[in-house]
Amino acid sequence: MKYQIEQLIAAALATLPPDILPADVPRPAIEIERTRDPAHGDFACNIALRLAKAAGRNPRQLAQAIVDTLSVSELVDKVEIAGPGFINFHLSPRAYSLELSRILDLAEAYGYGQRGAGERIVVEFVSANPTGPLHVGHGRQAALGDALAALLATQGHEVHREFYYNDAGVQINNLALSVQARARGLRPGDPEWPKDAYHGEYIQDIAEDFLARRTVHALDGEPVKATGKVDDLEAIRKFAVTYLRNEQDIDLQKFGVRFDVYYLESSLYTEGKVDETVAALVASGKTYEADGALWLRTTEYGDDKDRVMRKSDGTYTYFVPDVAYHVTKWRRGFRKAINVQGSDHHGTIARVRAGLQALGIGIPPGYPDYVLHKMVRVMRGGEEVKISKRAGSYVTLRDLVDWVGRDAVRFFLVSRKPDAEFTFDIDLALSQSEENPVYYVQYAHARICSVFRQLREKGLDYDRAMGEAHVARLTEPHEKALIRRLTYYPELLENAARALEPHQLAHYLRDLAGDFHTYYNAHTFIVEDAALRNARLTLVSAARQVIANALKLLGVSAPEQM
Repeated sequence: MKYQIEQLIAAALATLPPDILPADVPRPAIEIERTRDPAHGDFACNIALRLAKAAGRNPRQLAQAIVDTLSVSELVDKVEIAGPGFINFHLSPRAYSLELSRILDLAEAYGYGQRGAGERIVVEFVSANPTGPLHVGHGRQAALGDALAALLATQGHEVHREFYYNDAGVQINNLALSVQARARGLRPGDPEWPKDAYHGEYIQDIAEDFLARRTVHALDGEPVKATGKVDDLEAIRKFAVTYLRNEQDIDLQKFGVRFDVYYLESSLYTEGKVDETVAALVASGKTYEADGALWLRTTEYGDDKDRVMRKSDGTYTYFVPDVAYHVTKWRRGFRKAINVQGSDHHGTIARVRAGLQALGIGIPPGYPDYVLHKMVRVMRGGEEVKISKRAGSYVTLRDLVDWVGRDAVRFFLVSRKPDAEFTFDIDLALSQSEENPVYYVQYAHARICSVFRQLREKGLDYDRAMGEAHVARLTEPHEKALIRRLTYYPELLENAARALEPHQLAHYLRDLAGDFHTYYNAHTFIVEDAALRNARLTLVSAARQVIANALKLLGVSAPEQM
């Protein structure tokens, strides 16, 4: 609907005579906004205000000229000029009838656009070190990343979901030493327990399976059979990493999250990509040596100080493989890359982007984009829950899903802006009340389904054609509010995708459910008047479709009964 208003304005501007709008006046993009007060119409356009000065015209006079030139459209009931020169559009009942028809015709595809057609985007998220079970922070990242990828796909983007495994470095070595210690019968607190070892009970599970010579495998890898040889640290490392990757795979599958690519940090070393990247940076002249280390001049790209690339002991700092990894994204054809990461990664943004810029291979300054999220506190019974028996020192994603179910976890974790602190209230997530947003939204869908069950029980059929023909009968304030909310859905998808903000979708669902529940409580749908009955059923059928569509993008089910 918004797009069609844009087209009407564009056509009017194109036909204005040059004495009103000279040909040499630059044409800004046409901006159509929804009015806050329905009394002022449905949409407003400020194009006359933006063109007036360059055209040498009074804004209201120019607005009037545009209105006088507008083509007749069955979508528009009335056009008004407001304030200093805003053009307000009141849509016709026919416009709303057509939009409800589009919702029902397009079904799951309603609201999809093509503004991103042809653009390949890689969304990297979770990317947990395979050193332990996924915690609730990883869960927030999984919910955000998956919903963001789904949103981007609605705008025509070719989206790839990617998981980057940090399977190299000090933490992986500590994992191997931890499993080795457990396999030798040591426990945390013993004199010979490694200094930086992991303490969770999952380490004992890995050690037992290693000694039992069991076989494990991750989704994208070859099976790894344990040798049972306690002195073979490399065999332990390989087994432990694959074991934990499999555990993470299980959790993410249960959470409804899938990936197109699993990328191993270790492959950057074995395939020579890290050495190749370092050599290219040295050749670019953006590095120097000092104190036995190799430095990158990141200050030339906005960093607060230069950064060490290669330490005096010959090992690379952690941002170097990150630079090499993002070069692979660029070379794989992803001109847009989005990383969903914890806010503790904020310090790496400047140096990764600096490294990519210093290479001089055409990567733009803002590459990649970042969506940083803050961690999650878990509350139960008014007290914070911090410890998991399995993980030792944190609540795992598996714990959370087991306690409240996948739907609640996914909805809750995406319901706030990523950079906002989030407290996950277990008691609220389990409650069947208006305060529980996921229950409130799902209940709206289930209620609509119950309406159609009642219709069949009364021996009546839904006549969609009759309903669409009598949408003009829907004149109650609750009906108008619900219709307006439904027709906003395509814009919501576009705005949320552009801003990289999946929480907008959760907020929209809450508002849409509120509009429906208010309507449900105030009116009877299955009335004697067949035309009114079918018009109302058309409206709630469209509401059911949009609720189901939006929940699916968040990875949440739309139950028919509750």
